[in-house]
Amino acid sequence: MEPITDCSGLPIPAYTAGKVRYCGMEKGAKPEGSVYLLKIDISGSAAVMPAAGQFYMLRAMKTGVLLGRPVSIFHAEKRAQGVELQFLILVKGQGTAELCGLETDDEVQLLGPLGNTFPMPEKGTKACIVGGGIGIAPVAGFSETLPDQSYDFFASYKSGRYGLENIHPSSLAVTTDDGSSGIHGMLPAALTADTLRAGGYSAVYACGPAPMLAYVKKISEEAGIVCWISMESRMACGMGVCLGCTIPTTEGNKRCCKDGPVFDSRILTFPKPVSQPHREPLTSEPDLSVTIAGVKFRNPVIGSSGTFGFGTEYAPLFDVNRLGGIASKGLTIEPREGNTGIRLWETPSGLMNSIGLQNPGIPHFIEHELHEMLKLKPVTIANLSGSTLETYVEGAKLLDKTDVPVIELNISCPNVAAGGASWGMTCANADTAVRAVRAVTKKPLIVKLTPQAPDLTGVVLSCVKAGADAISLCNSFQGVAIDIERGVPVFDKIKAGFGGPAVRPIAVRLIWETVEAMNTLPEEERVPVIAIGGIEKWQDAVEFIMAGAGAVEVGTNTFANPLTMIEVLDGLTAFMKRKGYATIDAMRGIAHKVQAV
Repeated sequence: MEPITDCSGLPIPAYTAGKVRYCGMEKGAKPEGSVYLLKIDISGSAAVMPAAGQFYMLRAMKTGVLLGRPVSIFHAEKRAQGVELQFLILVKGQGTAELCGLETDDEVQLLGPLGNTFPMPEKGTKACIVGGGIGIAPVAGFSETLPDQSYDFFASYKSGRYGLENIHPSSLAVTTDDGSSGIHGMLPAALTADTLRAGGYSAVYACGPAPMLAYVKKISEEAGIVCWISMESRMACGMGVCLGCTIPTTEGNKRCCKDGPVFDSRILTFPKPVSQPHREPLTSEPDLSVTIAGVKFRNPVIGSSGTFGFGTEYAPLFDVNRLGGIASKGLTIEPREGNTGIRLWETPSGLMNSIGLQNPGIPHFIEHELHEMLKLKPVTIANLSGSTLETYVEGAKLLDKTDVPVIELNISCPNVAAGGASWGMTCANADTAVRAVRAVTKKPLIVKLTPQAPDLTGVVLSCVKAGADAISLCNSFQGVAIDIERGVPVFDKIKAGFGGPAVRPIAVRLIWETVEAMNTLPEEERVPVIAIGGIEKWQDAVEFIMAGAGAVEVGTNTFANPLTMIEVLDGLTAFMKRKGYATIDAMRGIAHKVQAV
């Protein structure tokens, strides 16, 4: 049966599943393991041959990501039972890493083929084909559709060479930044406007990193040769609906998935990328120490209150002494049993909780748990909560008489009927609570705030003026869950706290806005901000720090992966060394200061 095509002759896309025939590291790619070759078999009505230059949205069947990843066709072959599709995949993030970790017979979700194709050169003419890095894939696939020896091929890599086994050019020029293969240098070492003129090419076809494509556009237009460029962009649907993959052109925004990915270079514009100045990698270990509320922490990773007990509970699983700090369970004057009914409810990428500040009470903590916490190397932080102003004050008085280094004033708990978050909801209430506690203790005071406050930055500044030495935010978001089988709310108190990876982008926004507000104060009046909210891996911690946080508290994800904080610490250290950040302060808040390069 002939494949169904649209009015332009391209095959109609299908949403289907394929089976992995082969997945392995692409030979010649450097560093080793950076690029994989993935072969997928498709059968049935969806088994159509894609056109050169088209792409598929790929997603491993067993996955932790929401969206498929757009990957260009490298090679396709008809099989007795269908079609074999081949993709070259650069390992960039979780989605591509999952695709590159597939095994034979694993299933993959595919949507495609998608996008347009490269226009064929005029019959009897010669073409110039240019590929850079992983951009080799679509132009190498296109080369297979041309007569042998009817084109010259220019391949540019940072290191090594790969993806050239199916091409048959008249001439092949390879450049590598490190000189590991071919000509030592970048693409201009082999291809210039003069080269294009001398080659007598009728058209140029290119795919690769944006700086290289901007250069190819420039020299092609200088030489007066039509140039077709395959672009890439982040996308959600691949069908022209989400509008997330638009790229700027002289004709307005164009959808990379539907209007492209192949475009006439003459309508393309390449905005200057925005980034930080280059730093050389460190030759020694970075200094991860930070000072919060006048207290030195060996590193910025802190176990968040309510998720790490009193510091000793997780000691059998890993060395808790590696952490920078540990915030105790929320403490009140009186012992509390907490809330009734269901207390935990899992959600996509998150966890709802209605614990209700169950704790042994401050006197018991001082007599028993505090002593054990102080034996540990991380800075002990006593998380102080209460129902009334008087109970906050009495609790602070008791803690002030102890050796606890830091108090975290919790005016943000979402799971109690009285007090808690109500003190952090308005500037006036926050000011009152902080001033009252500040008056009875000389301990360094971190104030933990709720994301529910209508004027959060106003509350932050009120706390600072009232005597806070640092701010931690944000405590749990509020949510509601319904048990659809019973038709009733899950939690006895209806609303519950919500945390986990799902809240992180909102938490980053709140940290960003808080730091912006803090920077309006005279420098001597500013206090550190500790970020809380959905940290799952080291990259999340870096994001918060670059948004301006001086330290991070890790909470919910410890339940999913008890080693989260150690992995965050190790990843943060390696990242700082690789990127040349000698101290946490060297990268703290840098996202507020960017430049075009």
